[in-house]
Amino acid sequence: MGIRESLKPITESWKRTFLPPACYVLSRSEKRQFCSTLSEIKAPTGCSSNIKSVVQMKDLRLINLKSHDCHTLMQQLLPVAIRGLLPKQVRAVIVRLCYFFNAICCKVIDPIKIEELQEEVVVTLCLLEKYFSPAFFDVMLHLVVHLPREIKLCGPVWLRWMYPMERYMKILKGYVRNHSRPEGCIIECYVAEEAVEFCSEYLESAQTIGIPKSFESRQNVRMGFKVTPVEYKMLCEAHFYVLQNTPEVDCYRLQYLRERWLQAEHRRCFIPWVRQKIETELANPDHCVTETLRWLANEPRRDVIRYSGYGINGYSFHTREHDLRSTTQNSGVTVEVGR
Repeated sequence: MGIRESLKPITESWKRTFLPPACYVLSRSEKRQFCSTLSEIKAPTGCSSNIKSVVQMKDLRLINLKSHDCHTLMQQLLPVAIRGLLPKQVRAVIVRLCYFFNAICCKVIDPIKIEELQEEVVVTLCLLEKYFSPAFFDVMLHLVVHLPREIKLCGPVWLRWMYPMERYMKILKGYVRNHSRPEGCIIECYVAEEAVEFCSEYLESAQTIGIPKSFESRQNVRMGFKVTPVEYKMLCEAHFYVLQNTPEVDCYRLQYLRERWLQAEHRRCFIPWVRQKIETELANPDHCVTETLRWLANEPRRDVIRYSGYGINGYSFHTREHDLRSTTQNSGVTVEVGR
């Protein structure tokens, strides 16, 4: 029939017959590159579990994947890990499927784009049938066609997925003390916790039991501080930057520029000139120097407090040195600007 002739058995000259690998099969070197890429990936804090722990470089396979790990792998990591692997057309169709799942799992979905996603997933499945074997296509893959219509009827996917239930099941499993009577243990511990929570509402200073204080509820949390001296040149640069961007110093800066118009001299001599000017005005009893100007005229302390992390609005940010020692990274900040 002329269908996929590249997969037909090949007979060599010494009567040896073998099946050639399909276009979607990874060679051993490609498997090693794929697993090595996943083992070196550092995901942002709270994005996923430690992907490095599920990669076995000895056997070149992934083990003990949780449902959320598969979710993260399919949406974010797989398009990165297969770069340079597989033929271009096979790699493109896998990336199309990953982008589709990434689009339907967004917190905000444009209703106009749902129809585009419907057409896109139909084309993607047709391309998958073109390159993958028929055994790959079961009912679960067919259900992907109905996901855009389900979003149109029921709303975004993240409002209905099972990750919160799975996390709560882990809490209930922790209640089990007698494995021959798991249901009774769960009911007993659940009722006891509900009773204590109900009683704790009558105590103003009491903290809740069983519900840890969420990181999201803590604002402006500083982590891992230490006091270190700063170079004098960097200290002067920081002091000069503050003086340049403080509205109360504008009148002094304009007066200084009228007297000394060289920009290089302005950067070098402006700080001592401001200090001398403020001290001269303070000698007059009827001065109008504010408290802010008095503090800015003096040099800052050379010993500064440095933090290795900062938590705000439920997000934690660390320094690059901290990320080098951690399995996750969160030293970069990305801002999306709308047109």
